Amino acid sequence: MNLPNALTVLRCALVPAMVGLCYLPENLLWIPGAVFALAAVTDFWDGYLARKNHQVTDFGKFLDPLADKLLVLSALVMLVHLGRIPAWLTALVLARELAVDGLRMIAVGKGRVIAAAWAGKVKTFSQMALILLLFFTGWAWNRNALSLSLSLWAAAITLYSGVQYFVKNGDALREK
Repeated sequence: MNLPNALTVLRCALVPAMVGLCYLPENLLWIPGAVFALAAVTDFWDGYLARKNHQVTDFGKFLDPLADKLLVLSALVMLVHLGRIPAWLTALVLARELAVDGLRMIAVGKGRVIAAAWAGKVKTFSQMALILLLFFTGWAWNRNALSLSLSLWAAAITLYSGVQYFVKNGDALREK
């Protein structure tokens, strides 16, 4: 196993640790935030190293986006549990991910690959920034202008990036 794939596997392994640590007392919830931050950093490094060292593999292409979804969705679910983020925002993220992945599966069945778009990368970064803010500050999503703005931005870019995938690739859904 190469280093980029090992980092992706590490990201997957950090997810249950982060979830379990969310049951710590309120004043210690920076700890699962730190685990999330470590996992988020592996998201950058695995892709960077795979491209730089020409170590892109089918295993990595499969596991990397799955690891990202597991990490972000698990953190959002725990933040709902902690009362820091509304369930509708987590449901929006989940619905977008399922819809885009479904579109990608249909496209692959037709011999077409849908590459990640710029808006999808901004979406992931925005969601991770929001999660880190809420873990490290202890704020709720609507506590102040910063947390509210970042929450609404994450929701908007999540919706926009999902719509963008369908606008650009919706023809994959047509029967021939």
